[in-house]
Amino acid sequence: MRRLSKLSRYLLTIGLACMVLACSSSPTYNATVFSYEIDQARVDKGDIKTVVIAHVNLGLPSRTYLEKEALRIDAMVSAYLKENGFKVLPQREFEQRWNSAVRAYGNPVDPTSGNVNMKTFAQIMTSIRDDMRDTGLDAFIFTDLVELQTAFSGGLQHVARWDGVTRKPTLQGPGDGVSADFDWATLVDVASLQVSIYDVELQRVFASRGGLDATQAIDSRSSDGRYVRRREILENEANINEGIALAFHPFIQNENWPGNP
Repeated sequence: MRRLSKLSRYLLTIGLACMVLACSSSPTYNATVFSYEIDQARVDKGDIKTVVIAHVNLGLPSRTYLEKEALRIDAMVSAYLKENGFKVLPQREFEQRWNSAVRAYGNPVDPTSGNVNMKTFAQIMTSIRDDMRDTGLDAFIFTDLVELQTAFSGGLQHVARWDGVTRKPTLQGPGDGVSADFDWATLVDVASLQVSIYDVELQRVFASRGGLDATQAIDSRSSDGRYVRRREILENEANINEGIALAFHPFIQNENWPGNP
C-alpha cells in the first residue's frame, strides 16, 4: 500500500476538518418545511419595495387567543421586512380604508360560521388598492396566525416538528416531570405564521408558512398527563423570529432555511 506523505496527510486532515465545519454550520434538514408558492418572474422584477401589512386574515379568522397576539407578531414582521430593505407603511393606512370599505360593501366574514365571502373581500381589496395608489404601495402582506396539530416524538428526545421548526414540550404547573406512562402520541396544538403577498394588481406573488410554537403545555398537576392551554402564548421571541424568517423564504432569502436547496 502506498503511504501518504506528511503533506498529503496534512491536506487530507484540513479537508476533512473543513467538511466537518461545513456540515456543522449548515442548517439541519427538516422535512416539514412548507411547500411555498412563488411567482419568481414577478419577484425578479425587483419593484416590490413598499408594502403594508393587513390587520385582517386572508383566510378564516384566527383563534381568539392567537388574535390577541396578532398586533405584536405584525410588529415583528414589520421589523423583519425593514431589516431586509422594505418600506412598510403604517398598518392604520390599511385599517382605516378597510373599515370604510366594510361600511360600503359589508363585512366579508360571517360572524356565525367564520367563513369568508370572497366576492365581498375582493370588492373591499379593490377599493383599498385604488385608494392607496398615491402612497407608492407595491404589495399587500397578509399574516394569518393559524393553529395546527402535531405530536411530540417518543424515545429519549421528545420534539415536535412542523412547518420547518423543531420544538420541545414545556411543563405548566407545580411539578417538574412527566409520568412514565405519558402518551406522547397525543396531539398537541401548535401555531404557525401563514404569509400571503399580493401585488397592486391583486395577483398573488408569494405564499408560505413558518412554524412558531406550541400553544399548549403539559399539565404537570395531572397524574395521567394531559395538555392545557399555555398561560403565555407565543412569548419566545427567538422562536417567533425563526418562524417569520421561514415563512418569508425565499421571497426574502433565509440562509438557515432547513429545506432542500
